[in-house]
Amino acid sequence: MQTVKMVITGPFSSGKTQFIRTISEIDVVSTDRRITSESERVKEETTVAMDFGRITVDEDLVLYLFGTPGQKRFDFMWEILSEGMLGFIVLIDSARPETFREARRILEIFRGYAPTPYVVAANKQDLADAWEPEDLRIALKIDPRVKVVPCVARDRESVKSVLLELLFSILEEMDAEEQT
Repeated sequence: MQTVKMVITGPFSSGKTQFIRTISEIDVVSTDRRITSESERVKEETTVAMDFGRITVDEDLVLYLFGTPGQKRFDFMWEILSEGMLGFIVLIDSARPETFREARRILEIFRGYAPTPYVVAANKQDLADAWEPEDLRIALKIDPRVKVVPCVARDRESVKSVLLELLFSILEEMDAEEQT
């Protein structure tokens, strides 16, 4: 059996924990702690170390999903969680353009950790004020070869399609390496 480590990262409150909870076949191991917030979009908990979930694709392949904390004060965990990853997902709250700059910063940091495939997931596409994936590509200056996938982290099929896009990217890279 082969295991693939994938990291789900992104800004604070972009939906990383929900993304993993939606698809994991096990109870998600979470390091959430209560927080208080004065903002209009109150969030009651935040991840302080990581989230962990697992999904069995078939008898030969299991995905291990590691979610990172989104707050800068916990970013020391990012490098630790990135060790051994075969790919990563940058999850963006498509309805909060004030987080796009932070998403771009996180993307660059993770690209620096390891030259692995990645996809950008444009979360919260079910909201009226969500930016379209192609508009996000332009705003974040994402290379045209990188997949920007629409997503709703509460929807299992949506989460599955994001994971499959990343898995296909990982397999393409592995095939290319074998041919060289």
